[in-house]
Parts: sequence; C-alpha cells; structure tokens
Amino acid sequence: MIRRCLAALCVCAAMLLATSGANADIKVGIVVSGTGPGSALGQPQMRTVAALPKEIGGEKIVYIALDDESDSTKGVQNARRLVIQDGVDVLIGSSLTPVTMPMLDVAWEAKTPIISLAAATAIVQPMDERRKWAFKVVPNDDLMALAILKHIAKSGAKTLGYIGVSDGYGEGYYKEVSRLAPTFGLTVTTHEVYARADTSVTGQALKVIATNPDAVFIASAGTPAVLPQQALRERSYAGKIYQTHGVATEEFIKLGGASVEGAIFTGEAFTIADDLPADDPFRKVRDEFLSAYEKANGQKPNIFAAHLWDSMALLKTAIPNAMKTAKPGTAEFRAALRDQLERGKDVYLNNGLSTMSPTDHNGYDERSAFLIKVEGGRFRLMK
Repeated sequence: MIRRCLAALCVCAAMLLATSGANADIKVGIVVSGTGPGSALGQPQMRTVAALPKEIGGEKIVYIALDDESDSTKGVQNARRLVIQDGVDVLIGSSLTPVTMPMLDVAWEAKTPIISLAAATAIVQPMDERRKWAFKVVPNDDLMALAILKHIAKSGAKTLGYIGVSDGYGEGYYKEVSRLAPTFGLTVTTHEVYARADTSVTGQALKVIATNPDAVFIASAGTPAVLPQQALRERSYAGKIYQTHGVATEEFIKLGGASVEGAIFTGEAFTIADDLPADDPFRKVRDEFLSAYEKANGQKPNIFAAHLWDSMALLKTAIPNAMKTAKPGTAEFRAALRDQLERGKDVYLNNGLSTMSPTDHNGYDERSAFLIKVEGGRFRLMK
C-alpha cells in the first residue's frame, strides 16, 4: 500500500514537473502566405523563422509556422488550430490584409494578441473590442500616403492617376489617397484596379493615360507592382510614377529593370539603411537582423522578412514584463502580453520607431517614413 502511494506520488510529481516545463515555454504561432499570390511576401517570412531568437527572458520560445496559401479561409483555419490545438501565447500573421482581417476574430475570441505582417490601416483602426487584441509592424497606409502625397504636391503635380490591386491593400491605399489628395491640391483622375495574379494591366494603363495625369500612383506589393509601371512606360507615359513601400524588394528591381527606374515611394529605414550614418539606431537594428538572417539562410533578407523579425522585437520588449504577471500558457499571460505590447515606447525597428498606446496599435509617425527612389538599379534615400 505504501509502495503504491509512493509510486502514485512520483507519477503526480513527474506530471507536475512536465506541466510546469511546458507552461514555461512561450509558444508563438505564425501564419504567413508561403504559397499563392502572396508568396513573394510569405516565403522570406517563412525563412525568417530560423533566424528568430530561441529564448527571451530566460524562457524557451517555440515557433509553430503555418502556410495560409494566400487564402483567408486557410488563414482562419490555421489561426484556430494554433490557439485551440497548440495553445499559443501570441499569433503573428498574416502576410496579406485580406487573410489577416478574419484572423482578428479568432484572436479576439481566444483573447490572444495578434501581430499582423500586413499593411492596411483597417487592421488596427478604428479601435474597438476586436482590434484591442491586434497590433501591426508595417506602417499604416495613411502615414505613408500622407508622406508621399506631400512630396507629389511639392513636385508641382496637380493631377494623379491611380492603379491598385483589387484587395484590402490597394483599396486601403485608394481610400487614403482619395481622402488626402484634395488637401494638397491634387485631383485623382482614375481608380483602376487589377488582381495580384493578373498577367496584364494594359487596359488599366491605357485608361489612366487617357486622363493625362501629371503623375501616377500605383498601390501594389512585391513583383505584381511591376506590371502597371511596365505598361505605362511601354505606352510612352513620361510622367513620374509613385509606388508604395510594398515594392521594396530586389525582385521588384530585377523583374522591372529599366521600366521601374525612377520609381519613388515612402518606405522603411530597412530599405535605405546603408545610406544612413553608421551610428544611426535604425542602421544598428538592420545590421543585427541582416547578420541573423544571413547566418540562418545564407542569403540576404528583404523588407517582408523584416516584418516578422520586428514582430519578435516587439515581443522581446513585452515578454519579460508580462512574465512578472503570469506564466506562459495561461489566459493571464496572454492578457498581460497584450497590455505590454500596448506600452512599448521608442522601440527601433526595421520598419520604424514604434511607440504604441491604447488608441494606436501601429505606433509610427513621419519619422518612420523615408523618401526612397529607384536609382541605378538600387533603392536610394532621397535627400
């Protein structure tokens, strides 16, 4: 009888130790668009997982990374699996705005913070009970639109053609461009759209050219952003062409070649870090990420990869304080983590200088918007 009791006690002790050890691990669920139309964003993000920190605050970090195939239904399925089956403490994803939006409901229902890698302002604004659990490392499109429209107006342009992708990213930008343009004396002459998977935008380009705009604004991301600019240049459009920070990849320049030379956009510090002073904090952050990514993958990262790295940088500042409140694996820890993310102040990231608040879950201002130009086959900081 005594032996049976001792054996039972040993089993219970072992179970408690195992449970304690499991709870000590911090689980991070990652959902990215590794395949499908958003793969240009999701593939470098998936490769970034190998470069992420293995522990924070002395606790092991466990990453569970899933591909949403650029599909919103798959994104929701992945998010549900991560919060229900895997019991993650935080969600990161997705790469695309249309996939991210329904994932916000999963995060809200599970009371689990989510850090999106997508760009649209609608992910974090207007603030409500659902968005209370949502954060975003990519600068809001309204911030970037404001900065580029200021530049366009100063250049002397009065009319602006618009071509954008037909999803949340493109429509989010159109909403901001059409809202802000009149305040700078700009008239938007067109609202042309195309799908990321389209192979031609000739019709849209011709409609834009027909309005004879002083400049054209293209709202797209990755290599799909090349198509409209190529179509415009092939049809002898000679005006300035402006893009968004979604084009800041070497693939955009390689695929676009001479047709994207001269493209101007407002983007993140990561893209032009080499043009910053050696002691600039943004350059230090970029160099740290560059070193970790190259060590893990044997190649250089792009800005989309930096989105995932920055998400973990935010968590790196939040996790130690959250652990003072509760243990990982609990509802209390997830709530504390959400609160600490909201309190992050002056955190230098590849994407900008982040200071969150209860009403601002993006945390950037114009100090995070750099004017960038494709010049000589490179992204260069405009002086």
